[in-house]
Amino acid sequence: MDITNILQSISVIIAAIVVVFGVNAWRREYIGKRNVDLAEEVLALFYEARDVISYIRSPFGFTGEGSTRSADSGESPEEKKINDRAYTVFERYNKKQDLFNKLYSMRYRYMARFGKDSAKPFDDLHNIVTDIFSASQMLTYYWMDQGRRTWKSKEEFERNLEGMRKNEAIFWERSPDKDPIKPKVDATIANIESQALKIIGRKNTFQEIWQWFKPKTKMPVKKNKAHS
Repeated sequence: MDITNILQSISVIIAAIVVVFGVNAWRREYIGKRNVDLAEEVLALFYEARDVISYIRSPFGFTGEGSTRSADSGESPEEKKINDRAYTVFERYNKKQDLFNKLYSMRYRYMARFGKDSAKPFDDLHNIVTDIFSASQMLTYYWMDQGRRTWKSKEEFERNLEGMRKNEAIFWERSPDKDPIKPKVDATIANIESQALKIIGRKNTFQEIWQWFKPKTKMPVKKNKAHS
């Protein structure tokens, strides 16, 4: 075999390697882009959910809030006022429910891409919202008892007062040092940030490396016509 055939064989092998590398690189690029798009969307939704939870728990209300609740026929005006006030978090949540529905629907796709352990921020967020709803339901009883019940002892009254304050701290947003919900929200956001930013960072690093190997398109060079 002469040198020409050897060089041709080497050229064919090199070309095949380049093609295989290019296909694999494109595949990784495509999958990487999908992963990054999902990570960015989920992270953005978690950021929005953090703001919505703050809105749901805002102690500043408006006249008529909670009135969308279906009142019982036997409720007194005082009972209706208390029940409506406790229902405020449900009413506010319902206005933003599409956000949470979308986020929770992405949970399984996120798990399929990044593993079952990646679902923890989704579960933590769900538990936070559940805690707020539970506090709302408990407060209807505590608020009713405060003004209408005769206490057997001072200790019984103090226990009820302590339970009411505990649930109010969950129900209403407070200063960071006295708020049991905000640290949980912050920890959840930090967790999803840690996951998502690693995925986004890996994609950016791969893009930089791929640019070194990506075939460069040469621009045609225009030749100047000779002047007569």
